[in-house]
Amino acid sequence: MIADVSEVTLRPVDDGNRAAVVALDVTPAQQNYVAGVADSIDDALRYPEAMPWYRAIYAGDDPVGFVMISDNIPPGDQTLLGPYFLWRLLVDARHQGRGHGRAALNLVLNYLRTRPGCTELLTSVVPGEISSPLGFYLHLGFQDTGRYFDGERVLRLPLNG
Repeated sequence: MIADVSEVTLRPVDDGNRAAVVALDVTPAQQNYVAGVADSIDDALRYPEAMPWYRAIYAGDDPVGFVMISDNIPPGDQTLLGPYFLWRLLVDARHQGRGHGRAALNLVLNYLRTRPGCTELLTSVVPGEISSPLGFYLHLGFQDTGRYFDGERVLRLPLNG
């Protein structure tokens, strides 16, 4: 059943929703491709130089996923991809296949279009045949750059207005 994606919103993770958001998880087959929410939040705290910006994905009043980007990384740090990088996108296994991931990404893109000088969004995927998100990203318009970063394929999505 496809949900009404107009009900999808991005909300800050705070004390009131943290436990529910951290409990969200992908399928066991997908766990090799995306870190969980708790690890993602830990990464955000551990790497402030990556300029993390993260939100819970909601469908109506229910948390269904998590998204995190690097938001305008200053130039010069070759250990980071950016300046704008889709670091994590996770939709809970119980809520997949309903358009929540696509809707959340569109909301992120709307946010990025307000950011000065943002012309593209980069992301990377772990290579693999089963449960890799590569097809999802390519279907949404990301392009394979042919580059690898930290063992992952780098993709880019041009932002045209």
